[in-house]
Amino acid sequence: MCYDRETRPSDIEKFIYDLKEEIKKILKENFIGFYIHGSLAMGGFNPNSSDIDILVVTIKTIKVDTKRLLAQFFLNHSNLPFPVETSFLNREQLKDWQHPCSFDFHYSEFWRERYQNDLLSDTSNFLNDDTSTDTDLAAHITITNHRGICVEGEPIDKVFPSVPRLDYISSIIGDFEDCLQNIKVDPIYCTLNSIRVYWYLKEGVISSKLEAGIWGCRVLPKYFSKIVRNVVNIYTGEDDEWPLSIEELIFLRDYLEERVQGLLQK
Repeated sequence: MCYDRETRPSDIEKFIYDLKEEIKKILKENFIGFYIHGSLAMGGFNPNSSDIDILVVTIKTIKVDTKRLLAQFFLNHSNLPFPVETSFLNREQLKDWQHPCSFDFHYSEFWRERYQNDLLSDTSNFLNDDTSTDTDLAAHITITNHRGICVEGEPIDKVFPSVPRLDYISSIIGDFEDCLQNIKVDPIYCTLNSIRVYWYLKEGVISSKLEAGIWGCRVLPKYFSKIVRNVVNIYTGEDDEWPLSIEELIFLRDYLEERVQGLLQK
């Protein structure tokens, strides 16, 4: 079962509310807004596999002591039960758009062990004052502008800049190239995300993975649409067993790569 902003159950609502309230307590007067993007905003959120994607905007730069509090908070709450991926940006970083975009703090489960080690050892290998950038933020902010949800704070159009199309393409192509390499490791995400990139380049549609999968079932050649239908059914939980071979997925991947490269060259 997948959810969107209209159908998400009360346990997801409570989880989001608790995240927002605790983050506001940590940030105090430095809070501008809390915004949801990704599958929970666009549709296709699977509580068994999807992240809750959040952007938090602050007035000024977050200090190291606040970063440590945030890291401890997410270590304690992410994955219980939903994994969280979030970036914290300040107003100055969003004022004059640059790609890749700078940010103050990031958390995802990929960072769990790094933050645990810094907090347990009282080190600052990752929790420090260094300035970091993330090419993915061009995609996150574009999706927020087009389909995001302001949970609390200033309106989206007053907070986030317009991201140039070429920067958005640069961001999603980086992810697309990773998917070409990792389809054997993460076949569901990589297949649906590759279709999502193809759809945007072909028709300019900003979509969720589920929406892209449904589109692929409808428009791709018959052989490939059957493969995509099976992927969509696994993503939504309609099928429990894996009905595809890796060879079929690689065949689809190669088909999408050829068409994406063709569109990029136009």
